[in-house]
Amino acid sequence: MTQPVDAAGADTSALGALSAMPDVVDHVAVARLYGEPLFAMPQDLYIPPDALEVFLEAFEGPLDLLLYLIRKQNFNILDIPMLSVTKQYLVYVEQIRKRNLELAAEYLLMAAMLIEIKSRMLLPPKKTADGQEAEDPRAELVRRLIEYEQMKLAAARLNALPQYGRDFLKAEVFIEQSLQPRFPDVSQDDLREAWAAILKRAKLVQHHKITREELSVREHMSIVLRKLQGRRFVGFEDLFDAASGAPVLVVTFIALLELAKETLVEITQAEAFAPIYVRLAYSPT
Repeated sequence: MTQPVDAAGADTSALGALSAMPDVVDHVAVARLYGEPLFAMPQDLYIPPDALEVFLEAFEGPLDLLLYLIRKQNFNILDIPMLSVTKQYLVYVEQIRKRNLELAAEYLLMAAMLIEIKSRMLLPPKKTADGQEAEDPRAELVRRLIEYEQMKLAAARLNALPQYGRDFLKAEVFIEQSLQPRFPDVSQDDLREAWAAILKRAKLVQHHKITREELSVREHMSIVLRKLQGRRFVGFEDLFDAASGAPVLVVTFIALLELAKETLVEITQAEAFAPIYVRLAYSPT
């Protein structure tokens, strides 16, 4: 916690002390400013109000302050003397309220809780509906203080552990390498495995040659007409030779479409999903 000094009082006492100082004390500098000796204090010296503050303790919150007050006076945390603790707590809150109202808001909330607990303890205890004694008004505060103390002790134990960069550093040793590199020896097994890997990659590389075959649609149109000559109906599948290869099948299909386009053949089907038949187109003599 901080023990502020009144700004007016600080200025008055400081200026009074400065006025009592002689300009030169046996040619000994009264102070040093940026390394240079100062034999006389400046007359227009201004001391900010926040310059004269003594930081006694640093607290992380209301629970931290309350736990400090209890442990400092060796109070039993399970039987807190609310009157004494509340008085000391309010003195500290009043000090920080004058200096930093925003910071004091959190502490004021805890102060209100302490006053409420103290007031409830002055009243006669009321029994519960089932006839049992009412819970101690300090029970909830005690529970929070015990939990906070446990977490604070655990954090202190963790902070006591060695930390990289704070307590120790990684050892680094520079080893000068030899100017002439030394290569490892190659064994027969290494050569055999390397040769096997080359053969394996060679088997994966295959060449596929594509040859160009010239097929005539007109020629295959004649072939289809010859197959239909003298026959009433020919099944659609019978016009294609699967063994001749895909290019021939494609050209035969195109030839059949050209014949249908020129109305030289008729493609019929009795019903849906029925077999497809092809025949020569009827032409009257």
